[in-house]
Amino acid sequence: MQFFRRRFPILLAFLAGIAMFFAQYVPAKPAQALYSGFIDWTIIIAGFAGIFGIISLTHYHMTKVRRRVPGYGFSVTTLTGFTVMLVIGLFFGIAQPNVKTAGDWMFLNLMIPMQATMFATLAFFIASAAFRAFRARTAEASALLVAGLIVILGRVPIGHYIPKLTDLAAWIMANPSMSAYRGIFLGVALAGIAMSVRIIFGVERTYMGGGD
Repeated sequence: MQFFRRRFPILLAFLAGIAMFFAQYVPAKPAQALYSGFIDWTIIIAGFAGIFGIISLTHYHMTKVRRRVPGYGFSVTTLTGFTVMLVIGLFFGIAQPNVKTAGDWMFLNLMIPMQATMFATLAFFIASAAFRAFRARTAEASALLVAGLIVILGRVPIGHYIPKLTDLAAWIMANPSMSAYRGIFLGVALAGIAMSVRIIFGVERTYMGGGD
């Protein structure tokens, strides 16, 4: 039992990691077939993970409603929306050519407006954070303030009336900003490689529910 609880997941992660490594770097038909098989299994596992996620979400909100936890009204709204969308999607949401279904109507008239509202609210938080970040207290903050103003003005219609402003904004986005983005992306990629190596060789075991 201890083998299946501790050793077997590590062994499985090691074999899967090594197999995917060879599938990516060995241009042979068996390796490519192995890669395709892993992709198919990933899709299957993701489907079952989605089912477990739905069960977990439902159990979590049902528990909050049953215990009358403060704010359980949001859980009621979540469960109601989930149930209604599920029923309509299963029985009335079959897509047909040039025909709008009830599921399409709910998505276009409920889901998209709520997403737009959420992102519109998020924009105020971003503006507040930008205001705090753009205070010119240091040389770096001053450079950030100047670059931010140039990019903001270069992206709005009024910026087209200022000579060379749009070109300068495009240059900032294509050179300094892109260089910083590539540096961050490179760091994330190296961190991902390091984490993958730790998982393959059994050093990182947090995916089993523990830190050892």
